[in-house]
Amino acid sequence: MTALLLADPHGSRPIHLVPCSRWSAWLSEQPANRRAWIASTGFAPEAGKTLLLPGPDGALAAAVAVVHEPATLWDAAAVAAALPRGGWRLEDPRGVLDPAEAALGWLLALYRFERYRKPGEEPPALVVPDAAARTRAETVARAVRLARDLVNTPANDLGPAELEAAAAELALETGARFSSIVGEALLEAGYPLVYAVGAASPRPPRLIELVWGEPDAPKVTLVGKGVCFDTGGLDIKPSSAMLLMKKDMGGAAVMLGLLRAVAGLGLPLRLRVLVPAVENAIGGRAFRPGDVLRSRKGITVEIANTDAEGRLILADALFEADREDPDLLLDAATLTGAARVALGPELPALFTPDEALAGELLAAGERVGEPLWRLPLHAPYRKYLESRIADIANASQKNFAGAITAALFLQEFVSPGRAWAHLDVFAWNDESRPGRPKGGEATGLRPLLELLEHRFAHDRERRSGGARR
Repeated sequence: MTALLLADPHGSRPIHLVPCSRWSAWLSEQPANRRAWIASTGFAPEAGKTLLLPGPDGALAAAVAVVHEPATLWDAAAVAAALPRGGWRLEDPRGVLDPAEAALGWLLALYRFERYRKPGEEPPALVVPDAAARTRAETVARAVRLARDLVNTPANDLGPAELEAAAAELALETGARFSSIVGEALLEAGYPLVYAVGAASPRPPRLIELVWGEPDAPKVTLVGKGVCFDTGGLDIKPSSAMLLMKKDMGGAAVMLGLLRAVAGLGLPLRLRVLVPAVENAIGGRAFRPGDVLRSRKGITVEIANTDAEGRLILADALFEADREDPDLLLDAATLTGAARVALGPELPALFTPDEALAGELLAAGERVGEPLWRLPLHAPYRKYLESRIADIANASQKNFAGAITAALFLQEFVSPGRAWAHLDVFAWNDESRPGRPKGGEATGLRPLLELLEHRFAHDRERRSGGARR
């Protein structure tokens, strides 16, 4: 990835960044032959568009990119996707684009999942003289890349064991402490819901744990849904709904990527990541509609639908996370289709009872150009989860408020007053946009990272030397 960002501008071509409002002024400053070339191409100066410019000898000499006001990393991403290979440098005399953001947008745009294909053409490289900007962009991009790669990998090559192996490799990279509870040991350790959801698969379920950072730093715990494939269980999904179910571990991918970013940036945190990893399969040991299962918390759960399995494994993991009394508890999950019906593929649904935390998360999403949308934990809908024979049902029998009732179910396993937020994410780009190619996506990772940096900035200033592994 480092080859995509260069320190030395020698031999690079300029990219003239021009806000829409300055197009006429910029054009008037150009030599007559350049103005003639632009007119002959019929170029429309719309934000997000890039035009290649020839030199006097007819060879490619430069490019001009029309950017939004204010410009963001997605403007840089649009430019990267439009340029041929070679070195390029930003000509940005008015400072419309932050170098670190430009570098990150460039890297995100050039992501390719090439595990099963021959590498594509050599991509263009961006000159970023600022070493700190290069390092930050590369660190965040590597985190996003990890999450995207995990989501894009098909289930035949990424089951619970392979997800565990990826987490173990990340632990070695970052110096995190790693552990895993596998198969029947989940029952002995007290994770009955994780075990039940994964019991039908020949690929044993497991609870993966990583711990990183200073023991006395603020405690932040991340929980990510790790359903490596979801058939729906005995309430089987139609084939059309099963097609993308390799991405049902997207929450886990996001949280593992977030750990990589936090460690790479050396944030002053004690970070704990819990990933319940399962395959929701069909077989003789599958849990059934109507079963009553006991959770780690002791709450009994009637199974109203085996396709509402993600909240079950999260329940055990959230209760374990909550018991340690973290300063902040965050979970991410590809939990409901209802969230996508309500908000579409681009807006993660945010649930939290904490008004201050909600405001911080929404502001963080806006700052990084990946907005979140808050939905209510509407307490009266809790009655939709009532069971006649157990403490709670895992799904409502009404066709209403599916994302809300799922979040209300999770809330049962988190202490009142806990600083907790739940993200219901898609973890997939269903079409390509600048910096966000079609396929697996680290939905929510950058807003969560921005939240952690912003919320715990005072600890960074107070502590010296960053986090010790």
